[in-house]
Amino acid sequence: MDMTRPDTRPPDPGTWLVDRLDAREQALTGQIEQTQAEIDTLTTRLGELSEAIEHLRISRKTLISLAEEDPAPVEPNAPPAGFDHPAYQQILTVFGETGGSLRARDLALAMDLPLTANGIQNVRAKLKRLVSRGILVETEPGLFAQPRP
Repeated sequence: MDMTRPDTRPPDPGTWLVDRLDAREQALTGQIEQTQAEIDTLTTRLGELSEAIEHLRISRKTLISLAEEDPAPVEPNAPPAGFDHPAYQQILTVFGETGGSLRARDLALAMDLPLTANGIQNVRAKLKRLVSRGILVETEPGLFAQPRP
């Protein structure tokens, strides 16, 4: 055998084909892994979107069912919460009967209270509390009325 000459034999066709198949298999394996990663990302995103739309559907269903319910029956002429003291009931009764605006002095007179500075000031304080709760309005300084619907 002559060792000085390079091997000029053509490559074995079987080895060459196997090498090409291996390279193609590696390329396809890489594409499969990349595609699977994209599928996993999209599957996660799909789950998030499905959860968000389900929350919206539940909210819609809840709101519709609440809107269809009859409101709790309100006892007519029931005093507002926290204002069941007889003085507040009397004040609201006077406003209900007059239907107009009143000053603290006029209200004290209508309630048969003594027209002293202290008595009028007590009525004014109660009127201010009713205004702070939105039960009455002060249309101008010292003039009180029921809010209009």
